[in-house]
Amino acid sequence: MKFVKTPVKGMCDMLPADMRLREQILGMIKETYARYGFMQIETPAMEHIENLTSRQGGDNEKLIFQVMKRGAELKRAMEAGKGELADSGLRYDLTVPLARYYANHKEQLPAPFKAFQTGNVWRADNPQKGRFRQFTQCDIDILGDETNLAEIELVTATADMLQKIFAQVHISDFTIHINDRQILRGAALQAGFSEEDIAAVLISLDKFDKIGLEGIRGELLENGYAREAVDQYLALYGQLSQGVSCREFCKDIDSAYLAPSVVEGLEEIVACVTPMLGEGVKICFDPTLVRGMGYYTGPIFEISMDGYGFSIAGGGRYDKMIGKFSGQEVCASGFSIGFERIITILKDHQQESSKVGAPNVAFLLDKRVSLEKKQEIFLAARKLREAGTTVTIQPMRKNVKRQVELLEAEGFCDFQKIYGD
Repeated sequence: MKFVKTPVKGMCDMLPADMRLREQILGMIKETYARYGFMQIETPAMEHIENLTSRQGGDNEKLIFQVMKRGAELKRAMEAGKGELADSGLRYDLTVPLARYYANHKEQLPAPFKAFQTGNVWRADNPQKGRFRQFTQCDIDILGDETNLAEIELVTATADMLQKIFAQVHISDFTIHINDRQILRGAALQAGFSEEDIAAVLISLDKFDKIGLEGIRGELLENGYAREAVDQYLALYGQLSQGVSCREFCKDIDSAYLAPSVVEGLEEIVACVTPMLGEGVKICFDPTLVRGMGYYTGPIFEISMDGYGFSIAGGGRYDKMIGKFSGQEVCASGFSIGFERIITILKDHQQESSKVGAPNVAFLLDKRVSLEKKQEIFLAARKLREAGTTVTIQPMRKNVKRQVELLEAEGFCDFQKIYGD
């Protein structure tokens, strides 16, 4: 059998420079979220297949890497010719595992519970720039807080973290988009769509950035919706060029379809977050923001950056999911950071801070170096390491110039060449 040296499609090998950058950014994320009171947890890479196919993950459920049953259990399933051959799968996000985790440990956790987790997730997706089949995800969630204090904390903490990370490459501008699923629902009902129509209507609205209002109109009419309802619905979105505020957008939606408290709550979030944002960071009401996951029940948010066709973070309130695992309703809101996309942006801007900044030392030893000299070098290296210096000891290569170039690329700048007698 031929040996394949390249990774499986959609998965990546990480060189030392890649790992330094990733660990540095993960460290900044952990430090920032810890200061906001988020507590780090960990969940297994594999979940029960029943949990992963519980209709809580939207389209991600189509992308599960399923894990087959093992041994005699698999043999029995195959011989029976029916039933599922898989009993577990690799997690496609961190939210479903969090729901199971909370249901299992809620008696041991504070209320509200501010959770932070990071780890690899897997999706059988079509790989492209910034999108992989195995990638690192970072999530913060607040469980048990029904107020908009949760959203204010989530958005502020994430903006704070991103400002610190992107400052390293002199990027200060990004935009936080915010909306509410109840506003989306109210707008559709006001126009005359039924409750059952809303999910399909929002699928079309979610394409606003790609096909525009006329494209949405054509798609809705093609799907058989009444022209009167489509025209009334899109008339609401004709105000977008004016930079409409939440209150202005919602003023014509009857209170029977949208409670005034929803608008007040969203405006409070914006009012509290805005003074805490750095220069160049904006937060704006975006009535076309949908967030594809059907489990969102309230405020939703997404962060974008000019020049990139993908969001770098997104989330929202999902008050119905946890209860399906725990047996009782638990309000919840969360933010997921696109870690791989952040790394992509940093690399695009020639991230230099990933290099080791200390005067790291490399001892290069000729093969004729005596035992006594080797002992001396190892003792010297130990003292340097105790003082906080990174030290490597390597045999001197024939092409020492190339050896030094490669070490310099890894952040070493003090080279001590030790020759034998």
